[in-house]
Amino acid sequence: MLTGGHGTIVAEFFDTGESRTLPWARRPQSAALVAALADPERGWNAVVIGEYERAFYGNQYASMAPLFEHFGIQLWMPEVGGRVDWHAEDHEQTMLALGLSSKREITHTRIRVRTAMATQTLEQGRYLGGRPPYGYRLGDAGPHPNKAHAAWGRRAHRLEPDPATAPVVRWMFAQRLAGHSAARITRALNDAGIPCPSAADPERNPHRTGAAWALRTVAAILANSRYTGRQVWNRQRSDFDLADPANTSLGHRQVQRWNLPEGWVISKHPAHAALVSEADFIAAQDLAVPRGPAGPAVRRYLLAGLVACGRCGRRLESAWSSGKPAYRCRHGYTSATGPDPDRPKNTYVREDQILPHLAAIGILLAGSATGTSRRVNGPVQVTGPADTAAMIDQLRADGVVLTHDADGRTLRAGSQDAPSVTISNGH
Repeated sequence: MLTGGHGTIVAEFFDTGESRTLPWARRPQSAALVAALADPERGWNAVVIGEYERAFYGNQYASMAPLFEHFGIQLWMPEVGGRVDWHAEDHEQTMLALGLSSKREITHTRIRVRTAMATQTLEQGRYLGGRPPYGYRLGDAGPHPNKAHAAWGRRAHRLEPDPATAPVVRWMFAQRLAGHSAARITRALNDAGIPCPSAADPERNPHRTGAAWALRTVAAILANSRYTGRQVWNRQRSDFDLADPANTSLGHRQVQRWNLPEGWVISKHPAHAALVSEADFIAAQDLAVPRGPAGPAVRRYLLAGLVACGRCGRRLESAWSSGKPAYRCRHGYTSATGPDPDRPKNTYVREDQILPHLAAIGILLAGSATGTSRRVNGPVQVTGPADTAAMIDQLRADGVVLTHDADGRTLRAGSQDAPSVTISNGH
C-alpha cells in the first residue's frame, strides 16, 4: 500500500530472532542489505521499512541515513507517509522521536519482564528456564500457567533429582562437610572417572569440552543454594559492553556477570526436591570462611597481579609463606589435578625480597627509552613506605609487569630486553 504506483518489491531482508539493539552490521540480513548497497547490479533503488521500531533502535537511523544517501538509495516508511526526505527537518525530528520510542519500548519490556520473573520466583518458586543445575533434570509440571501458552500446547517444568548425577552432588557436600577441600574433591572426582557436568549433558553444554572436573566447577556447585530445594533467580545479570571501543558503530555485546548474593531472588518456600539440607548447606559455606587473626582476611599482597614468571610467563599467585606475603608460580599445576613429574618445581619469591628493589626499578624505567612500551611518567624516587605505595600504583596505572627470573635471581620491568636488578637471598 505504501509503495503502490511507485515500484515493485524485488527482494526481502528480514532478520528473524535478532534483537533490534544490534547495529545493522551485526544482523545477518541487515548486513547483507548493507553489503548490497555498493553493488550497481543489485536490482533495486529503494528500501521500504514497514515498522520503524523493528528496524532502528536509538540513534541507528542517524548512522544509516548517510549511507543510504551516499549510494542514492531512497528510504520509504509509513511513519512519514512515503519517501523520507534526508534534508527535511521535520522528517529528521520524527526519526529521532521514533528511535527514542523504540529504545523506550525495549527498556519498558525489560523492566516488566524482570519484575514478573522476580515475583514468580519469590512467591511461586517457578522454574524460569535455562540449563538445569548438575544433579537435576527437567520434569513435567503440568500445563503452562499462561493460558495462551497452554493453548499452544506448552508445558511447565520443574527440577527433579537426576538418578545418575544427584548422588554425586550429595557425595560432594558430604565430603565438604567432612573437612575436605574443594581441590581434593575435584581430584577425587577426576581419579574416579566421574563425568563432569558438560560431559554428563553434552547437548546443553556444546560450548564446553567436557574433558574433566575443574576446581571452579566444584566450588560453584558447593555454593549453589538451589540444591536446598529453593528456586533461585538473578544469580547472574546481563551487561552490555562495547563490542569494539575503537569502533562504537558496532554497538554493544551482551556479557554475563555474577551478582552479589544480596541481589539474588530466592523462593520463600521449597520448590523442588532438595539434595542437601539447608543446615548442611549453610555449614558447608561456613567452612570456607576464614576465622581468627591468622586468616587470609588480614593478609595483604601489595604486588598482587604485578609479578610474572620468567620461565612460563604466567602471573605469580599470592601465597602466604612463613608468616609473610609471597608470590609463587606452579607452572599451570593446580591442587585439583594429578602430579606431573615433568613439571618444573614451584617458583617462590617473597614480597620483602622485591620491595627494596623498587627504587632501582623506578630509576631504570625513568631512564630507559625502550624498556617498556608504556613508560612510567617521570623519575620515581622511593625513599619510604608512602613512596613505595605510589610506585606500585604507578606500575599498575602504566600496565608495567615485573618479571621474576628464579634461575638468575633477577627482576626486570617490561620487555625481555629491559635492564634487570639482582635479588639477593637476604632481600
